[in-house]
Amino acid sequence: MKYYKNILETIGNTPLVRINEVCKDVDALVLAKIETTNPGNSVKDRMALQMIEDAEADGRLKPGGTLIEGTSGNTGMGLALACIIKGYKLVCVLSDKQSKEKMDILRAVGAEVHVCPTNVAADDPRSYYSVSKRLAEETPNSWYVNQYDNPSNAKAHYLSTGPEIWEQTEGKITHFVVGVGTGGTISGVGKYLKEKNPNIKMWGIDTYGSVFKKYHETGIFDENEIYPYITEGIGEDILPKNVDFSVIDKFEKVTDKDAAIYQRKLAKEEGIFVGNSAGSAIKGILQLKEQLTKDDVVVVLFHDHGSRYVGKMFNDDWMRERGFLEEEKTCAVDLIKDHQGKHLVSVSGDTPVSQAMILMKQYGISQIPVISDNEFVGALTDNHLFAQLIDKPELKELPVKTIMEKPFPIVEENVCLEDLSKIFKQDVAAIIVKYNENKHHIITKQDLINAIA
Repeated sequence: MKYYKNILETIGNTPLVRINEVCKDVDALVLAKIETTNPGNSVKDRMALQMIEDAEADGRLKPGGTLIEGTSGNTGMGLALACIIKGYKLVCVLSDKQSKEKMDILRAVGAEVHVCPTNVAADDPRSYYSVSKRLAEETPNSWYVNQYDNPSNAKAHYLSTGPEIWEQTEGKITHFVVGVGTGGTISGVGKYLKEKNPNIKMWGIDTYGSVFKKYHETGIFDENEIYPYITEGIGEDILPKNVDFSVIDKFEKVTDKDAAIYQRKLAKEEGIFVGNSAGSAIKGILQLKEQLTKDDVVVVLFHDHGSRYVGKMFNDDWMRERGFLEEEKTCAVDLIKDHQGKHLVSVSGDTPVSQAMILMKQYGISQIPVISDNEFVGALTDNHLFAQLIDKPELKELPVKTIMEKPFPIVEENVCLEDLSKIFKQDVAAIIVKYNENKHHIITKQDLINAIA
């Protein structure tokens, strides 16, 4: 009989699959290392087990201990499987941008989950880095895994992922491409492959809002590069010790939108249902395709499974809310689809200016139409309000009709984007779209920008 003694023995030996349709315009042979066949459905199973076994060997992890780790979800899953088999407890700390599926999966396999805000500095006591360290200090017989600085992370990929890729390509690999977060994968694989052939290129995929690319190119840690981003699993606002910049030849940044779009393309055009960082990685290759030739063999690593993103990148409503959904927009009615189901916020001419200001603040809008007897008779914009009230604040107690501007122009639903642009060039703050015979909604300059972005 052929069987494994436990689930941990199934880690590794993941398949290499050719990317056909998505990379049809790339001269090189592009092969994906599909890490979703690991038992925890991600590449992180490899390093999770390695970190635990190394900690057991040197006494950092003792019987009955508790593991504490800050994770985007996948490392937590790998640790959870090992903890189940080996009899440890696990506490995972995640940022609130991670998908609900990841949090639910961790709880399903017995982990205790703490959720921290994303938009705080790494040294903020609320950050998931800080909370992880604090919990480790407060918990008896605990071990803070610290995948970012733990050398066993990169070691796992030096010992397993790198050799697998070398053997599967029969040493013909010319480029390795992967999203960089903790840095363990690219550093471990890179070290192994460059020992075999120093000419193999290591391309790290970064995201906007992360410090890696600029630091690699200039040696400058620029805090101005740091801002919140949506892409999961890659990019950092710190420099993990596991990122060995010496083995990385290039970083390429990919937008949140492109990462999501190409993640969906891999599912629909290749039948490969993988995670958010896979979308970043494949788009990175497309952005760099001019540097590839027909003789190149590119291996791109897909970190995790698409099931962890069904409520986000694979959800049309979620994509549409962020302007990520690739829908052709050609006319006025296309620009209001995202908010067509919501009522048009408006005021009457007799409404106090102060009440109109409250509505604008409540709904986060910069302009509001004025309606009387079902007719558009005027408009208010934040710029006009500022100009009027800065010198005469008492005007806010008067009716809107005393300070309103002329009404926004009204167009039919089939007016093309080019004509809308011409109207906005006439110093118009917004346009009213008439649709379904007698319904109306508002278009702003931002709506038009989103449509052509």
